[in-house]
Amino acid sequence: MSLRTEGLTKAFGGVLAVNGATVELRDGAVNGLIGPNGSGKTTFFNIVTGLVRPDSGRVLYRDRDITRHAPHRIAHAGIGRTFQLCRIFPRLTVLENMLVAVRRTRLRELLAGLRDKGEVERARHWLRRMGIEHLEDAEARDLSYGQQKLLELAAVLMAEPDLVLLDEPAGGVNPALIDRIAALVRELNAEGRTFLVVEHNMDMVMGMCDHVIVFDRGAPIAAGPPALIRQDPRVLEAYLGV
Repeated sequence: MSLRTEGLTKAFGGVLAVNGATVELRDGAVNGLIGPNGSGKTTFFNIVTGLVRPDSGRVLYRDRDITRHAPHRIAHAGIGRTFQLCRIFPRLTVLENMLVAVRRTRLRELLAGLRDKGEVERARHWLRRMGIEHLEDAEARDLSYGQQKLLELAAVLMAEPDLVLLDEPAGGVNPALIDRIAALVRELNAEGRTFLVVEHNMDMVMGMCDHVIVFDRGAPIAAGPPALIRQDPRVLEAYLGV
């Protein structure tokens, strides 16, 4: 099992955002994480990636306890993530964003034109995979929002993570790009990467994911293949309101 959490709990001002969440991801699969607004999905993501420390419980990655590791240590361990709102450097070019992502080239050196040829080639490889290689010299702020999402994913992949967490990859993008992102996830998964995807677009989740986890009130209430999740009465009540 690549990632497992045990009894994760986190409260903000007396409100339980995550409430004793025990979750197991399917290794080598595209895992979906769904639930109504306020069900604790993003807080769960933030705990797993070290941005938030839980009040109790553990995060285990490949049987190592990473609960209180800093975000950079978790990234180096093989976990990458994107955010609901893209985290890119708007005034850097697309290629510069890619090179900064690996953090072996200091920003001052990068802006002075000092670049590792191997890293440049690897960056261009991922830009080609995303279909935005023609934009490498454009400033990131000049890209469309969908292109910025592709850039953020490409930058995450520069670190060659084994597990990738995507936080609402379909948010704010057009249907054609949603299909493209879903296809990319499936391609990358076929190459050996495990995914955990938080997403509100149910068509995307059910069509892309092998395994779906449903959160309600800070904890999982159901998990299984999409066909079973669609019919689970607990999910229909909590998530769909029927």
